[in-house]
Amino acid sequence: QAQLAESGGGLVQPGGSLRLACVASGFSLDYYGIGWFRQAPGKEREGVACISESDDITYYAEFVRGRFIISRDEPKNTVYLQMNNLRPDDTAVYSCAAVYAPGYSGSLLSPGGEMDYWGKGTLVTVSS
Repeated sequence: QAQLAESGGGLVQPGGSLRLACVASGFSLDYYGIGWFRQAPGKEREGVACISESDDITYYAEFVRGRFIISRDEPKNTVYLQMNNLRPDDTAVYSCAAVYAPGYSGSLLSPGGEMDYWGKGTLVTVSS
């Protein structure tokens, strides 16, 4: 069964770092673009970062640019989100999603964009 599973969330103090992992099972991420999204309590889901299938081009939301880094490890069939200098307003459930997009190098962060697979999410809490 094809699925995505996130890990790495937890409680961290402001200014701290976490690395989230998104592991695919049952299918290869080779032809998929991957996005990280988050949803805070009472707010709508928003795109955080994504990496394209073609050429591994990365895109970031303005509110994380310079602090978060998305990367892909093909042998491990995993995409990571390194989160640095975390702030309380980064608190949210972070989910990864994949879309079959061979040859596509554009962003996947547009609201309402269709994704083929979603993980269940991992909670990140930034608090002192």
